[in-house]
Amino acid sequence: MHADAAGRLGASDPREDGPADLRLVPPAVAAWAAAALALGAPGGWTAAGVAACLLGAAVLLLGSREPVAHRPPPLRRRRTGRLRFPGVGTGTAAAAVLLCAAAGATTAGLHAAEARRGPLPELARQRAHVTVDVTVEADPRPTGPKVTGHRMVPGGTALDVTAVRVTAPGGAVTEVRTPLLVLVSARGPADPWRRLLPSTRLRLSGTLVPPMRPDDRFAAVLRPYGSGPPRVTGPPTAVQRIAGGLRAGLREATEGLPPDARALLPGLVVGDTSRVTADLQAAFEATDLTHLLAVSGSNLTIVLVLLIGPPGRALRAERGGLAPRLGITLRGTALTGGALTLAFVVVCRPEPSVLRAAACGLVTLLAIGTGRRRSLLPALAAAVLLLVLYDPRLARSYGFLLSVLATGSLLTVAPRWSAAMGRRGVPPRLAEALAAAAAAQAVCAPVVAVFAARVSLVAIPCNLVAELAVAPATVLGFAALATAPVAMPAAALLAHVAGWPVGWIASVARTGAALPGATVDWPGGWRGGLLLAVVTGVLMLFVRRLPRYPLAGALCALMLLLVVLRPASLTRVVTGWPPPDWTYVMCDVGQGDATVLAAGEGAAVVIDTGPDPEPADRCLRELGVTRVPLLVITHFHADHVAGLPGVLRGRRVGAVQTTTLEEPAGQAEFVRRVAAEAGVPVVRAAPGERRRTGGIAWEVIWPAAGPGALPEEPNDASVTLHVRAAGGLSLLLLGDLEPPGQQALMRSRPVLPRVDVLKVAHHGSAYQHPALLAAVRPRIALVSCGRDNPYGHPSPRTVALLRTTGAMVLRTDRHGSVAVTGAGRRLGVTTSGGRPP
Repeated sequence: MHADAAGRLGASDPREDGPADLRLVPPAVAAWAAAALALGAPGGWTAAGVAACLLGAAVLLLGSREPVAHRPPPLRRRRTGRLRFPGVGTGTAAAAVLLCAAAGATTAGLHAAEARRGPLPELARQRAHVTVDVTVEADPRPTGPKVTGHRMVPGGTALDVTAVRVTAPGGAVTEVRTPLLVLVSARGPADPWRRLLPSTRLRLSGTLVPPMRPDDRFAAVLRPYGSGPPRVTGPPTAVQRIAGGLRAGLREATEGLPPDARALLPGLVVGDTSRVTADLQAAFEATDLTHLLAVSGSNLTIVLVLLIGPPGRALRAERGGLAPRLGITLRGTALTGGALTLAFVVVCRPEPSVLRAAACGLVTLLAIGTGRRRSLLPALAAAVLLLVLYDPRLARSYGFLLSVLATGSLLTVAPRWSAAMGRRGVPPRLAEALAAAAAAQAVCAPVVAVFAARVSLVAIPCNLVAELAVAPATVLGFAALATAPVAMPAAALLAHVAGWPVGWIASVARTGAALPGATVDWPGGWRGGLLLAVVTGVLMLFVRRLPRYPLAGALCALMLLLVVLRPASLTRVVTGWPPPDWTYVMCDVGQGDATVLAAGEGAAVVIDTGPDPEPADRCLRELGVTRVPLLVITHFHADHVAGLPGVLRGRRVGAVQTTTLEEPAGQAEFVRRVAAEAGVPVVRAAPGERRRTGGIAWEVIWPAAGPGALPEEPNDASVTLHVRAAGGLSLLLLGDLEPPGQQALMRSRPVLPRVDVLKVAHHGSAYQHPALLAAVRPRIALVSCGRDNPYGHPSPRTVALLRTTGAMVLRTDRHGSVAVTGAGRRLGVTTSGGRPP
């Protein structure tokens, strides 16, 4: 219910105005911090910390006791209704903090010990083959594909379970209760693993491996054998079957919606993000709208406001909502609201934000049912305290931290900022919305920077614009959810209407993320988060003074707008990148290849796409490329093809041209599937093929024609191009040819002309054919490789060999993206970090 605290619906009774009640905040923070520390600490240290806290609390309580004659009078109420606590000093408050810290450390220590207890951790260290009986604890989560070197590890399904019985390799059976993570490889769109419901019981056989981190909340990771469905030994509970049926009904009701709305509506209503694509997820992350995909207090607020009306009037005779119209008493309203809240948790699943919202809602409903005044800040503190004691793992959850920080900012910071803007003439509703978005962003951005290493510059406007559609989309979505089990056509109609505001939210995310300056890189980790917190504080002090200097404020707003929009002409003047006359660019995409040949205004031929869609898309946006007549895939290794969705994103692509050897088969299938989804034809490169477009001409000089000419290795099947550009600039693009392929190329082309630019094969690895490098004698040699890559690319031997031929060697791990300009005597290079020496 926090979303209303800064708005009109959450306005408190004027008689209850006064200082915020912060008494529960220190105990809650102490329990939270102690639990977070204890989860990763050795048991002995945790026990010592608990003993120290208990001893300190006892000393403080004994020291604060007074003789009976000097005891204070009983508690009295002021006219404001706020309790007075005469005689209760800092000693008692400090003791309460220490006791809560001891409680948090104790529960966290017990949870950590439970995870380490039993045979599973040792069996995981042995990588033993076991059979485990488990209970499913949460909905299956799809995992996306991951590029490791030149291989693309396919996605699959992750399943949180609790192991209840383990059969070791020798046949020994042990009863346990240990958290376990199950990782299953991809099984297709109808994967039965993804239809499992919480509370389902399974029997799985597979290999145990240790978790990624020693302090992971899972004792081990299980990789099941085979490719078949899971072996179910017990069905889910009736409650989970009902909840699963509701979620499935909502998915069915959204089948006819456009792709973005079809994916987003279940996520917005019940947190079901199984249909959200990688590019849509990236757009929500760039605009800091991911909280809309994690069901939170705003969803529960909308549901409860329908029942009890505006929370500020919940205890008055003129209270709103459906409850008084149905003749439900205050206590009946509280009970009904509690039932709705519990149903909300079951259907939306107990994620951190859901639990926090539900706990706050239940505390507030308890206040309504008992006739006591409602106060949301103590409710938030009580919710944090209870949840951390119930599940200490929340103390290390980024989602829980962001949820609590956002809620706290809406209850404390946003009302003050809203009032300040109101005093300066900002309309009340606009002031409330702007203050809420700014406050949440100010307190949450440093935490996001810790794990994302970025800062969104469009988060506040995107949240403001998207918020207009959240309430109608949520109400209509819940209506479709409730209607689907009894009247699917009506549910589909409601989902169709809800698709309009949901589509608006998706368009806001995609539009904001597409802006050149939507995000800026920032140091990651806690140091980066602390630095951003300091910068944010300084900016807040600066913004407070801006109203006194309207001209300076207007200039700051204009500068921020220019940073976000980054007009190409202005960016080029300020940074020198990209140069206006670039002919060829090697994009910095990490450990992979993605290069670009200029083919006219806004057009380019792209060769390979790198290992990640985001760097490829960003590079093309910086270059102003909106049309790609031809996209060449030299070979099907993941570090050359996995970025394909980024090249296709928002651009007209004429065709995708590939090598003739379709290995690895899975990655070749990935290219065909992604291209087909975008409506782009896929053709094969023909030996000796010549093409021309936009002032550039090229010839496919490898693979060669003839029987037995097709290489057996993917690297040696790389499409190799000899390119002629404007002004006579010549380039040789070798893909990832290894020495056997390079030698075969020289045999098929005994005379290779000297070139101006060489795209060094295979990221500058040590495996090069010296005769080829000596034959082409490049003036500029470009190496695409990732920073601190584990392969040692480029090899010092290869760099030295290139320099002996007279080449200037440039590499993306040190120079960033590299652009080649001019030709002949006017040949030059520019890097995204400035001109190299």
